[in-house]
Amino acid sequence: MEFLYEHPLSAAMRGRVLDELAALEVRHDVRVLFACESGSRGWGFASPDSDYDVRFLYVHRPEWYLRVEPQRDVLEMPISAELDVSGWELRKALHLLGASNPTLFEWLDSPLVYREDAAFAARLRALAPRFHKPLRTRWHYLSMARKNFRGYLRGEQVRLKKYLYVLRPLLAVAWLDAGRGLPPMRFADLAAATVQDPLLAEEINALLAVKMAAGEAEYGPRFPRLHAFIEAALARETVPPDSGAEHGEFAELDALLFDMVMAPPARGG
Repeated sequence: MEFLYEHPLSAAMRGRVLDELAALEVRHDVRVLFACESGSRGWGFASPDSDYDVRFLYVHRPEWYLRVEPQRDVLEMPISAELDVSGWELRKALHLLGASNPTLFEWLDSPLVYREDAAFAARLRALAPRFHKPLRTRWHYLSMARKNFRGYLRGEQVRLKKYLYVLRPLLAVAWLDAGRGLPPMRFADLAAATVQDPLLAEEINALLAVKMAAGEAEYGPRFPRLHAFIEAALARETVPPDSGAEHGEFAELDALLFDMVMAPPARGG
């Protein structure tokens, strides 16, 4: 089954993001190793007024890592109507990778990459599956679905985009339960592999069409088949035994950190 998707990113906006990242490197004396789009544009169902959620990983000069006092390990730009830009310092990111952080896994699978150090990104993507703990990822997505359902989908008129903020994590749970590994970031790929009911697929596509044409804050009546699917999925939900053994070695993360700090490649990429 095919599902609607768009990843809108104009050349002008890409250029603006790249300029912002370059300015940030100079301002903070860091090097951006990877930058991508997260959120609805990365998932493939952005509204016309969706902002740009830019997420990045960066590394400092070696001397930054030789301080007794802990330093701030996040960089954020002031949020504007269009741009939301923030990033994690590399040591923080690798620590989170070792803890099987689902957000970082999504960034690495984003279909909209602004820039990346190719060798670094290849090593990080190769490491990700080895540190993936399916039960932890499953709980992350299930908690997300429950929270958004309770907060936004109880009335007769609902905030339409929140359907997708419940459905996407529930389909990620189905993907994990099927033993497929890390769920894909792109919603169309996730839904194509996990939605078997043609009538449900038709209603999801109708929702996607509305979401991609309406504003972020748009309200509307419930989608009955989709709503019933979500309620049934949440009602029967249990936490199965963890199916993924931990087999990543932190020495591999240490080696990547060392290489990026002590022998960094040229800027850009």
